[in-house]
Amino acid sequence: MKLRPKRPGSLPLLAVALVIWGCGQPHIAKKEASQQNIVITRAANSILIESPTAEFELLASGYLHGCLNAGGKLLSLDEPESGAPQNAEYVSAAGKDVRDFSLDLSHASISNAADHSVARVIAVGHSASLPTIEQTVTIEVNNQLPNMAVVRSVYRNTGSSAVSLDRVTAQQHRFSEAMRDHALEPYRLWSFEGASVKWGLNELTPLTKDFSRVNKLQQVIPGAPGTGGGIPVVAFWDAEVGEAIGHIEPKAVPGSMPVQVLPDGRVQASLQFTPDSPLLPGAEYETPPTFLAVYHGDYYEPLRMYSEALGMRGWHPAKPNASAYKANWCGWGYELNFTAAQMLNTIPKLKALGIEWATLDAGWFNNRGDWEPRADLRGGAMKDLVDKFHQQGIHLTLWWIPIVAEDGHGTDILDNKPYKTSEVVKQHPDWLILDKNGKPARMTSDMAGLCPAVPEVREYYRQLTLRFIRDWGFDGHKLDFSFATPPCYNPKHHHQSPYDSTQAMADVYKVIFDTTMELKPESVAQICPCGTPPNFAWLPYLNQAVTADPVGSAQVRRRIKMYKALLGPSAAVYGDHVELTKVRNPNTEQEEDEGRDFASTIGPGGVPGTKFTWPDYGKRFRGVELTDEKEAVWKKWLTIYRDKMLSQGTFRNLYVYGYDSPEAYAIAKDGKMYYAFFAPEPGASWEGTLELRGLSGGDHFRVVDYEANRELGTVTPPDFRMNAKFTDHLLLVVSRE
Repeated sequence: MKLRPKRPGSLPLLAVALVIWGCGQPHIAKKEASQQNIVITRAANSILIESPTAEFELLASGYLHGCLNAGGKLLSLDEPESGAPQNAEYVSAAGKDVRDFSLDLSHASISNAADHSVARVIAVGHSASLPTIEQTVTIEVNNQLPNMAVVRSVYRNTGSSAVSLDRVTAQQHRFSEAMRDHALEPYRLWSFEGASVKWGLNELTPLTKDFSRVNKLQQVIPGAPGTGGGIPVVAFWDAEVGEAIGHIEPKAVPGSMPVQVLPDGRVQASLQFTPDSPLLPGAEYETPPTFLAVYHGDYYEPLRMYSEALGMRGWHPAKPNASAYKANWCGWGYELNFTAAQMLNTIPKLKALGIEWATLDAGWFNNRGDWEPRADLRGGAMKDLVDKFHQQGIHLTLWWIPIVAEDGHGTDILDNKPYKTSEVVKQHPDWLILDKNGKPARMTSDMAGLCPAVPEVREYYRQLTLRFIRDWGFDGHKLDFSFATPPCYNPKHHHQSPYDSTQAMADVYKVIFDTTMELKPESVAQICPCGTPPNFAWLPYLNQAVTADPVGSAQVRRRIKMYKALLGPSAAVYGDHVELTKVRNPNTEQEEDEGRDFASTIGPGGVPGTKFTWPDYGKRFRGVELTDEKEAVWKKWLTIYRDKMLSQGTFRNLYVYGYDSPEAYAIAKDGKMYYAFFAPEPGASWEGTLELRGLSGGDHFRVVDYEANRELGTVTPPDFRMNAKFTDHLLLVVSRE
């Protein structure tokens, strides 16, 4: 999102496709498309672009309608309202929506690559109610991503006075399940909501008749942990077809993705952006590149396309190293007031369980900002603690939070104590992010923040990283409470835009990651957006994603799948503490974490972790204490993990979440297929026929329950089905006989 004085040039050649009103209606005489060609057809009031697997049609009203071509059968959820304004791209000014832009499609510029691999349409539109604003809509299609249409809208002020745009809307659509099944309510769809809006809120949900979510992006809400970051994608699907919208700007862009079930039951979704300043005569406002995607499957598919589209724009996540796939024990079981003795006394059990990586969690520091050790860990005690772990063959990562700093305002959410004032704030008050009123802007957990757009701040975090990794000897980081950075109005920073601070957040994480990897290439870098989807802006600067304080087993499985889509099918995804797979009274002082569902991490291809305490310290740690009975369970599952290492396999999205029963995951590794099936509720039983998708060929396949090491017989082509009965979960390995 930006204001600029000149008209836009052409877009980078992205993989895209365009949309069809009514999915292949006969009002357009279509051309035959080859297997790879992108074909454009112009009609009086629409332009159709066809790829081998999708069709998109641009209407004169500006509405973009998409269909999936499923073997010649055209499927869509798009249902614009008849007789109503149908603009998908429009503005709001003086408190009113301007939805009467009309594109001149007869004079639209159409171009296609010589090999028909890339198509581009540029159309200009005008509004009778706001005649001084000219709209230019550009759509690109590339056969590398044939199911995605990428759109930019530019609004130019052709008048002689400034125009204030209250809001710019892009990709507004009305989705309906009734398009495919008239017997169902239109809202009967599953949805992925990518914004980070509330700690613990499900990003995956079946829509209801009263569903509504604003989905703010890159906007921190003071006093509301878990706000501001996220993935700029919302997606909707049924058993056969899905559609998604979002933006693919590699930098963090403030905005929102409102989703609402309308009174008629249809689902309205859009992207909304707010210009920073009035549009001066001759100036232009350009939206980020947005997209409409059509697909078969669930949220994995649009997230995979989103990631690939970002990759074509220079966004490249780091690759996991061997260390990122190692199981981890975290000291958080001992909570804030842990002792060095407690950490060290746990080492014998770590070795007995074969755990080679551990984390020193919150509570080790004097304050957030200075990140100096608390009193009992000073004078070399911190390095001594790390050395003792190393002497036992165990690597140690350090918990901390970049960018935030205590400034004497607010209360610590972990121990309800007032925040201190850090020395970095006392010595460098000019580094602070300020709000519009000139006061320190509030970040996560009501703390102040050091502006990441200031070079000295980035250097400060480089020096902190050197201290932690080079001087103290830690082997990586657990960077926590990572959501977003508020806009900065500090006049001493001379920002071009207040959102320079928001976009520079990723730069601090890059400094930490690069510095760490230069010192220790086998380090583990973990970033945790507590209880929410991650902020895509810093996502390239980790090598072990984390399911981020999940509430129950379902969130563990869903988020592992989410990260495999975003970071690659073999990404290292930490399932977080296994104790979080069953949580009583979540996010309260009475929270009890007593889960032991390793299958929900290992089965979908995650990296297991735990926060057990040992030995018996009495009632306080009773919920997470490693008893003899639990130790046998932990040893069993960690042995299975090391034996199979499914986290390094290739995740295959063969089952549709919310529609295939039972819930299922598939991983290919070493010439075998691994499946994980889960009952609808924890501890429930399931009985029926399983379809083992992804198998091919004329052979018989041997099926083994790898948890119980139990032969289950064979499956044969063409459908590779088997009858099964299980409680809670069933883990299978299938190989050719």
